[in-house]
Amino acid sequence: MGKKVKKEVEPPPKDVFDPVGVESKKAQTVVLMLSSPEEEVLCKACEAVYKFSEKCEENKSMMLELGAVEPLFHLLSNEDKLVRRNACMAFGVLAEHPEVRKVMRKLECIPAVISLLAPEEDTICHEFASLCISNMAQEFTNKVIIFEQSGLDSLIRLMASPDPDVQKNSTEALCRLVDDFHSRAAIRELGGVPPLLDLLKSEYPAIQQVALDTLTKITLDAETRATLREAEGLERLIEFLGTKEYDDLHVNALHVLSNCLEDAESILDLQGTGGLQRLMQFTAETTIPDVQQYAAKSISRATKYAENWKMFHENEVEKALVTLLGADSASVQVAAAQAISAISEHTGSKDAFCKIEEGKGMELLVKLLGSDNCDVKEASALAVSNLTTAHPSNCLEVVEHSGLEPLVHLLTEQKDGVVANAAVALANLAGDEIIRMEVVRMGVVPALIQPLKSNNSLVVSKAGLALAAFMCDSDARSELRSNGGLDPLIKQLNSDNDDVRRAAAWAVLVCGGDPPTAIDICKLGGLEILQEINQSVSRQNKFTQAAMEKLLDSNLPAKFALTGYLGPDNSITDGFFDAGQLRPDSRFMSLDELSSQEVNEKRPILLVNVQPQEQHSPQPPEMDSKAESKVTNQKPSKKELAKGKSKASKEKEEKQKEEEMQLLQLILQQQEGDGGSYHPPMDHALYEYIGEVSNKIRPMATTREQVIALARFVAHKMGGPVERGKLSTFSYELPISQIKYELKSNIVPIGRIKTGIHAHRALLFKTLADRIAVPCSLVRGEYNRAWNEVVLNVDDTADGTKYPPKVYVVDLMHIPGRLMEGESSEAVQYKRL
Repeated sequence: MGKKVKKEVEPPPKDVFDPVGVESKKAQTVVLMLSSPEEEVLCKACEAVYKFSEKCEENKSMMLELGAVEPLFHLLSNEDKLVRRNACMAFGVLAEHPEVRKVMRKLECIPAVISLLAPEEDTICHEFASLCISNMAQEFTNKVIIFEQSGLDSLIRLMASPDPDVQKNSTEALCRLVDDFHSRAAIRELGGVPPLLDLLKSEYPAIQQVALDTLTKITLDAETRATLREAEGLERLIEFLGTKEYDDLHVNALHVLSNCLEDAESILDLQGTGGLQRLMQFTAETTIPDVQQYAAKSISRATKYAENWKMFHENEVEKALVTLLGADSASVQVAAAQAISAISEHTGSKDAFCKIEEGKGMELLVKLLGSDNCDVKEASALAVSNLTTAHPSNCLEVVEHSGLEPLVHLLTEQKDGVVANAAVALANLAGDEIIRMEVVRMGVVPALIQPLKSNNSLVVSKAGLALAAFMCDSDARSELRSNGGLDPLIKQLNSDNDDVRRAAAWAVLVCGGDPPTAIDICKLGGLEILQEINQSVSRQNKFTQAAMEKLLDSNLPAKFALTGYLGPDNSITDGFFDAGQLRPDSRFMSLDELSSQEVNEKRPILLVNVQPQEQHSPQPPEMDSKAESKVTNQKPSKKELAKGKSKASKEKEEKQKEEEMQLLQLILQQQEGDGGSYHPPMDHALYEYIGEVSNKIRPMATTREQVIALARFVAHKMGGPVERGKLSTFSYELPISQIKYELKSNIVPIGRIKTGIHAHRALLFKTLADRIAVPCSLVRGEYNRAWNEVVLNVDDTADGTKYPPKVYVVDLMHIPGRLMEGESSEAVQYKRL
């Protein structure tokens, strides 16, 4: 056997470096290795950066500080496939850090990353490149670049990848990109909807969730919803909801459906396939609070259109919502009540609601009014308010289930929404007289006063409207006055909020029909506030105008002072006074205030009062009582009416004046003892005038005869006829001044004036006409002019032709009893100086 010979090993070439195994434990070293020309070193360095960066955010930040991002970016385009892959892995993970993304944006790396989504690249490249795009898409500027670089095409294609990580990352990237409406439209045009629907069948919940989130965003566009319908997406979503194992994703599916249900076409499709009925069934049967809550919200959103509501109504949506009302979760109760409020805008739902299981829905709502949760109380009160709007049956349901007291109690809640909704519900219930009286008995008026003081304009406006609804009854008005409710109500007239001002004016309008309340409103400055508002073009409205008119109708002295007009329906009663024309920006003074002024040279304040003066002090001496009786019972003779005053009658009149003066002195003493409150004296002369016209003029056959006779009567009592040319010499001022001096007051009873001109005669005519039911108007002109207008039928002509009634001006000065057509030259001349 021969001897073995050792084989000589050939030495390596002299120009080749011997292999060196390097083990690095420093990040700095690995970053340096990223600049190596050797593919193997680059591969290992990229892999090391990837593993290091994946551990925590601090490591990513360290890689950024060490400058690893730029060399990694350059390696994305390396010729070696393995190097590109590992660099892509590291780049994708680093992109999760916001500061790293800023550097990447400066490097303009997005085109290079998108190129790695190409079909020829391997799956791992697709996974981490799509992850990088997904992270970069968190900033808006990057979304634009991705869109411009046609990144959507590659991402849509990758949704069909067999690799679940690629599916998730690409879909997540699309989900972030579709926040921009340009991308939403592009996904539809590039056929991205069907792949998204296919992902609903994925076995990975994370993929299903991100697909549903993307669908939720893109279905905000009507055209995309149409595309989804064409791809049978609605049916797939209903099937998804019917799959028990997808319970945790049902809310996401409902988000998509909610968007789709805004289109009547979607609801029609579901109606045709039975999907809508299954949706209602699902809503009633699901027990997951989040799903129940969003199901109710979806119904609210879908039924805001009448055509959509009709289809939901046909599938018993009301019954499903009543079921949700009985849920234990407060959030579900709130959503269900809000949905009921939404569908209650339609009368059909109001009708159906009270018929479900013998009023179970209203019973549940009333029960929720007493919940400990403020949001539940607010939503349930809103539902009750909407259900009872213009619906008497539902109002009775509230009463039947003892809902009145809880609603009144809600007015004391701290949350503004609760108070506002309760006020609206109570205002609706006040439409029924019996219910209104019962609610007033429960103390609704005092409870509504506090909300009037709220800083929330919605609360104040709703409280004002509710108050107006209850002020129809005298008991309610009395409660409002006694509890100090008028003051905050009047203050709200000055609100800068249009709704508040409108509601307050409406409440004042209702209250103003009651004289005691109207007087209190005027005392608190309500009339002045309304005057100021109605002078402003921007602040006035029909309600403030109507409120002022109503107040003036209940306060005729103020009305005549401000407007210079009293219509046939404004009947002058005791206590009326005419203080002269008032400028719109001037304050109207009460009779008490006017009585406290010293006697002046201005025109007198004409008073109408035939009521005996109230006794507020010890009874006057018997002698004065007899004198008063004597004065009261005196009546003018027939001869005096026919031929004028005789000498005896003049003496009698002077004696009457002396007796009246004694009586007035006694009245003044009583006023001083009463603390300065003015009590109008009885006008005995006017009392006698009323008796005469009642006996002699009222029985006349026609209104025309009554007007003519009354005009002559007034002229006779006020100094007789005066020729127009001699009007300037007709002495009336001195006698009136003498009366003011005698009475020591600027207030002169109209019956005391025996020489009067237009203003005095017109007031007396209107006063007497109102007492005998002769309709007439009192109009104030300029320069102490006033006149009366009457509407009379025109006599039939010979051929039987009938004409409409005409307005006539009554002559009380020159030819007493003459009737002048309203716009005739003689009437115009009568009205002017």
